[in-house]
Amino acid sequence: MTTYNLALIPGDGIGVDVTDAAMEVMNAAAGRFGFALETQTFPWSCEYYAKTGAMMPDDGIETLRGFDAIFLGAVGWPESVPDSVSLHGLLLPIRKAFDQYANIRPHRLLAGVEGPLKAEGFDILCIRENTEGEYSGAGGRVHQGRDNEVAVETSIFTRQGVERILRFGFEQAQARRKHLTSVTKSNAQKYSMVFWDEVTRELAAEYPEVTVSHMHIDAMAAKMVMNPQDLDVVVASNLFGDILTDLGAAIQGGLGFAASANICPDRSAPSMFEPVHGSAPDIAGKNIANPIAAIWSGAQMLEHLGEGEAAAAVLEAVETATAQGIGTRPGQNTTDDITAAVVAALGGKA
Repeated sequence: MTTYNLALIPGDGIGVDVTDAAMEVMNAAAGRFGFALETQTFPWSCEYYAKTGAMMPDDGIETLRGFDAIFLGAVGWPESVPDSVSLHGLLLPIRKAFDQYANIRPHRLLAGVEGPLKAEGFDILCIRENTEGEYSGAGGRVHQGRDNEVAVETSIFTRQGVERILRFGFEQAQARRKHLTSVTKSNAQKYSMVFWDEVTRELAAEYPEVTVSHMHIDAMAAKMVMNPQDLDVVVASNLFGDILTDLGAAIQGGLGFAASANICPDRSAPSMFEPVHGSAPDIAGKNIANPIAAIWSGAQMLEHLGEGEAAAAVLEAVETATAQGIGTRPGQNTTDDITAAVVAALGGKA
């Protein structure tokens, strides 16, 4: 029997709730399909920061390096720790240290879920560059607190970074409906975004069967609302991808359904899987958080680990539950009830 070693970082707020729920489903899938999941839980969170002054210990990255995958619940408790501290202290260091440069977020309506749009038949895969671009962290502030204070934030776009995320996007499009949309703002950002467009055109010659569209970020935001069914694979920079995927979550019914994977494509380091929603401190521990985004992220993890049949079964079980109206509206079902419904549909024990 194959055994996968997983690092669990439940994090803050409802991260704990949805991680427990997702792992119940993952273990049911493992039992059905004949593999095992060994887990080790790490308490790294804003609470950990309050106790230690750090979001994770100095050897945190090296500790995680030996795992097959990382599963993250949610991070953030703004009342006690600024988001800039929690983000730069845990999530971003993991993404960058393990070269998880491909952030993958699927956007489609699950059976039984009503989105805010007239369109229902859309299936969008957003690929976001995850390690450089606008979130490179290059810059600084001088003369702080004075009238002449200056803040500089520099975006970093390398040929290697742009080319590899675009190539990843082309490969995803090739395996799907063979349509890739590259999102920039090259009419206004005449260096970085024009560069991105040029690399896109260069790579397009290597994938002649893939139709390529170029769109500006503002036009793309409108298209995701007006004609999402026309989109297949969307590739964007770190900032633009971050914004578009929250819009994608909105049109698929809300953040409770939004899954994501932070992938190291060459598998030289572990990849990380997490629901997109935040920690929602106000509902933490109340058994009302929707675990579907976390369960979907777990399915992405199983697929990455090579358990594609199990991953597909998990998603099918989720849709069996949502088709019955379970987990489709905020507060309608408890976390435990949604989890039990998915496990039962998967053929496990509720």
